[in-house]
Amino acid sequence: MPIGGGIIPASGSNQYTELTYVTRRAFIPKMVVQIYNSTPLMAALIANSQTASGGVSSVTVPVQGSQFVNAQWSDYSGSFAQPSVQQGAYNAEFNLKLLVSPVPFLGMEGAVQQDYAIIPLIEARMNDATNVMMDAMATSLYNNTSDTQQFTGLPLAVDSSGTYGNINRSTYSWWQSKEYAAGSVNPTRQNVLQYISGTVENCAEVPTFGVCGFGTWTLLAQDYVGQEQYMITPGSGFDGDANGPQAAFRALMVAGVPIYPDPYCPEGTLYLLNTNYLSMYIHEQASFAFTGFESTLPNFQIGYVGAVLMIAEMVSTKPKSMTKVTGYNSLTL
Repeated sequence: MPIGGGIIPASGSNQYTELTYVTRRAFIPKMVVQIYNSTPLMAALIANSQTASGGVSSVTVPVQGSQFVNAQWSDYSGSFAQPSVQQGAYNAEFNLKLLVSPVPFLGMEGAVQQDYAIIPLIEARMNDATNVMMDAMATSLYNNTSDTQQFTGLPLAVDSSGTYGNINRSTYSWWQSKEYAAGSVNPTRQNVLQYISGTVENCAEVPTFGVCGFGTWTLLAQDYVGQEQYMITPGSGFDGDANGPQAAFRALMVAGVPIYPDPYCPEGTLYLLNTNYLSMYIHEQASFAFTGFESTLPNFQIGYVGAVLMIAEMVSTKPKSMTKVTGYNSLTL
């Protein structure tokens, strides 16, 4: 109970004590979540998700890494050299990963809250299960490079070295992404443009979008804000428009590629991604699936426990269509 103040008598007084005995608290009947962030990367992956099922190497993608045939110039005779059979197909293989969020429900908790709950705790836990899983997935996607139980993150999926999808990039250079070191400079439209151009030159396709940390993104935004102009209708002023003049942006367009800030992305790093080849593969039986509650009586406790399951993996089927840029300066926000 907060100390006395406003219309509440001073704490410790007889009036204060009496009020606490006979007066209910005035609750707002909703739970306001304080600890999670939204993430453009997860939104794009979920929106572009694909269905997976069982099997060893649950997501196996045939990819062409070299020519199947050779073209030959000929003359009037139309003759050509005998063709040879060449290997051009390879398998990129990925295993699905399991993320579990257990949900407890004590038996006496239900008895106490029945008909008197302001916020049913079981509903709060069920809602939190999805939020905490999204947070764990986003964290893994921007950081994990070696833990085989977690999602394979962008640092490995968008990289020029190592083994990804069971294909070694040292042996097969066509499986490499572009990597650039920006060199401790501020991100600008001209600077980002050269890396978009490098991506297109490498794969002949334009990235779908880019993501970077908020401090990095804010420095890039400063390259725009100083160039803004306000167009005012003749005979009216700033206060004559119901919406008012607009400034700054939600996404920064560079050569037609929107750049978004993502709170999970490490500062100083920019990823240029292509959702034509980047998807979240989700098991058809385990997309935030709830197992149902089972009794804890075998453990000599009155209550129940269930679990929310996500079986999935982020898969890049054409790493050369994506680029990683590191070394940008960033603001401390």
